[in-house]
Amino acid sequence: QVQLVESGGGLVQAGGSLRLSCAASGSISRINAMGWYRQAPGKQREFVAAITIGGSTNYADSVKGRFTISRDNAVYLQMNSLKPEDTGVYYCNAQGGLLYWGQGTQVTVSS
Repeated sequence: QVQLVESGGGLVQAGGSLRLSCAASGSISRINAMGWYRQAPGKQREFVAAITIGGSTNYADSVKGRFTISRDNAVYLQMNSLKPEDTGVYYCNAQGGLLYWGQGTQVTVSS
Protein backbone atom coordinates (compact mmCIF):
# COMPACT_ATOMS: atom_id res chain seq x y z
CA GLN A 1 0.00 0.00 0.00
CA VAL A 2 1.00 3.58 -0.66
CA GLN A 3 -0.28 6.53 1.34
CA LEU A 4 -0.29 10.03 -0.16
CA VAL A 5 -0.74 13.30 1.72
CA GLU A 6 -1.12 16.61 -0.14
CA SER A 7 -0.50 20.05 1.29
CA GLY A 8 -0.04 23.62 0.11
CA GLY A 9 -3.46 24.54 -1.16
CA GLY A 10 -5.16 27.80 -0.30
CA LEU A 11 -6.74 30.99 -1.55
CA VAL A 12 -4.80 33.19 -3.96
CA GLN A 13 -5.59 36.06 -6.29
CA ALA A 14 -5.42 35.64 -10.04
CA GLY A 15 -1.84 35.95 -11.21
CA GLY A 16 -0.48 34.59 -7.97
CA SER A 17 1.41 31.40 -7.18
CA LEU A 18 1.06 28.33 -5.00
CA ARG A 19 3.22 25.28 -4.44
CA LEU A 20 1.58 21.96 -3.72
CA SER A 21 3.41 19.07 -2.08
CA CYS A 22 2.61 15.37 -2.02
CA ALA A 23 4.38 13.12 0.47
CA ALA A 24 4.32 9.38 -0.16
CA SER A 25 4.78 6.66 2.42
CA GLY A 26 4.40 2.91 2.58
CA SER A 27 5.47 0.73 -0.35
CA ILE A 28 7.09 3.63 -2.23
CA SER A 29 9.54 1.34 -4.02
CA ARG A 30 6.61 0.22 -6.15
CA ILE A 31 5.96 3.71 -7.49
CA ASN A 32 6.99 4.33 -11.11
CA ALA A 33 5.13 7.59 -11.73
CA MET A 34 3.28 10.28 -9.79
CA GLY A 35 0.97 13.00 -10.90
CA TRP A 36 -1.55 15.67 -10.11
CA TYR A 37 -5.20 15.82 -11.08
CA ARG A 38 -7.83 18.39 -10.23
CA GLN A 39 -11.58 18.52 -9.95
CA ALA A 40 -13.62 21.70 -10.21
CA PRO A 41 -17.14 21.87 -8.78
CA GLY A 42 -19.58 20.05 -11.06
CA LYS A 43 -16.83 18.79 -13.35
CA GLN A 44 -14.94 15.56 -13.82
CA ARG A 45 -11.50 15.04 -12.42
CA GLU A 46 -8.88 16.02 -15.01
CA PHE A 47 -5.21 15.42 -15.55
CA VAL A 48 -2.83 18.25 -14.69
CA ALA A 49 0.74 16.94 -14.70
CA ALA A 50 2.80 13.80 -14.19
CA ILE A 51 6.40 12.80 -13.62
CA THR A 52 7.98 9.38 -14.02
CA ILE A 53 10.62 7.80 -11.82
CA GLY A 54 13.08 8.70 -14.58
CA GLY A 55 12.11 12.35 -14.45
CA SER A 56 10.05 12.60 -17.65
CA THR A 57 7.21 15.07 -17.32
CA ASN A 58 3.88 15.60 -19.02
CA TYR A 59 1.41 18.47 -18.70
CA ALA A 60 -2.14 19.27 -19.66
CA ASP A 61 -2.24 21.91 -22.38
CA SER A 62 -4.13 24.26 -20.05
CA VAL A 63 -1.22 24.48 -17.61
CA LYS A 64 1.82 24.26 -19.89
CA GLY A 65 4.20 27.13 -19.27
CA ARG A 66 2.56 27.98 -15.93
CA PHE A 67 2.86 24.83 -13.82
CA THR A 68 5.97 22.78 -13.07
CA ILE A 69 6.04 19.31 -11.57
CA SER A 70 9.16 18.11 -9.78
CA ARG A 71 10.21 15.53 -7.24
CA ASP A 72 12.81 14.67 -4.63
CA ASN A 73 11.51 12.81 -1.60
CA ALA A 74 8.06 14.19 -2.42
CA VAL A 75 6.31 15.44 -5.52
CA TYR A 76 5.65 19.12 -6.00
CA LEU A 77 3.48 21.22 -8.26
CA GLN A 78 4.62 24.81 -8.63
CA MET A 79 1.70 26.81 -9.97
CA ASN A 80 2.35 30.30 -11.35
CA SER A 81 0.15 32.81 -13.12
CA LEU A 82 -2.90 31.21 -11.57
CA LYS A 83 -6.29 31.79 -13.15
CA PRO A 84 -9.80 31.48 -11.66
CA GLU A 85 -10.33 28.41 -13.86
CA ASP A 86 -7.51 26.68 -11.97
CA THR A 87 -9.82 26.53 -8.93
CA GLY A 88 -10.56 23.04 -7.69
CA VAL A 89 -9.49 20.21 -5.45
CA TYR A 90 -6.04 19.01 -6.42
CA TYR A 91 -5.28 15.33 -5.97
CA CYS A 92 -1.95 13.59 -5.99
CA ASN A 93 -1.74 10.09 -7.41
CA ALA A 94 0.88 7.39 -7.63
CA GLN A 95 1.16 4.49 -10.03
CA GLY A 96 2.74 1.32 -8.72
CA GLY A 97 0.86 -1.77 -9.72
CA LEU A 98 -2.25 -0.15 -8.34
CA LEU A 99 -3.31 3.48 -8.60
CA TYR A 100 -3.24 5.38 -5.33
CA TRP A 101 -4.84 8.74 -4.50
CA GLY A 102 -4.41 11.32 -1.82
CA GLN A 103 -7.27 13.07 -0.05
CA GLY A 104 -6.92 16.28 -2.05
CA THR A 105 -6.14 19.88 -1.25
CA GLN A 106 -8.32 22.86 -2.15
CA VAL A 107 -6.99 25.58 -4.45
CA THR A 108 -9.13 28.67 -4.90
CA VAL A 109 -8.12 31.45 -7.29
CA SER A 110 -10.09 34.66 -6.97
CA SER A 111 -10.54 37.09 -9.85
